[in-house]
Amino acid sequence: MATFVLVPGGWHGSWSFEAVVPLLERAGHAVHALTLTGLRPDDDAATVATANLDTHAGDVLRLLDRAHVTGATLVGHSYGGMVIAAAADRADGRVSRLVHLDAYVPRDGESCWSSTTERYREAFASGAATTGYAVRPPVGVDPRCRPHPLASFLQTIRLTGALARVPRREFVYCSGWEDRTPFTALRNRLHADPEWQVHDLPTGHDAMREAPEAVAALLLGERITHASPPRRHACH
Repeated sequence: MATFVLVPGGWHGSWSFEAVVPLLERAGHAVHALTLTGLRPDDDAATVATANLDTHAGDVLRLLDRAHVTGATLVGHSYGGMVIAAAADRADGRVSRLVHLDAYVPRDGESCWSSTTERYREAFASGAATTGYAVRPPVGVDPRCRPHPLASFLQTIRLTGALARVPRREFVYCSGWEDRTPFTALRNRLHADPEWQVHDLPTGHDAMREAPEAVAALLLGERITHASPPRRHACH
């Protein structure tokens, strides 16, 4: 039995994996879907304002401690790739697999801000203009989305090298939004790296909602037989 820890992308909560969780549980695995600090419905303004990448890595590490997890599979979507990288680097060998689901794969000293495109940097800046600390959700996303802590997009990651010792590292490239994705160059870099396994899914960015069966099959190591056509919205 595997233990999956699912980390959502920007503005999202655990609900973004709601269609994938039962598929993994039905296969006999333990599943923990997180809502990160600052994205919870009852978080106050001070919590949102102070939450950063370290805070979110701490959310994952506390879950590993609380549930006494070893050999975890961390799955991060979009911005969540920053979180699982930071957490795995600090997890003292308790992570056996990383899956970056159309997600950032940072190197030491990088941030979500530095790793993304100018289009998304402009969206982060304009989205935080009202408060100065919380980036409002993009137009047209799920109404459950919440303002995202700006500091978590800006903070650079500090990696010790422990991340490179995670036995399995995988990147899932969603090819159905190639006109807007910030991940094409990352996919090409990782595809050339023998320490990474790269998968392609013909979906839009929110693959876990558009094609949950395909995402679950990939996480379970099964052959992907179907994926839904892409939708036009995307978020981080």
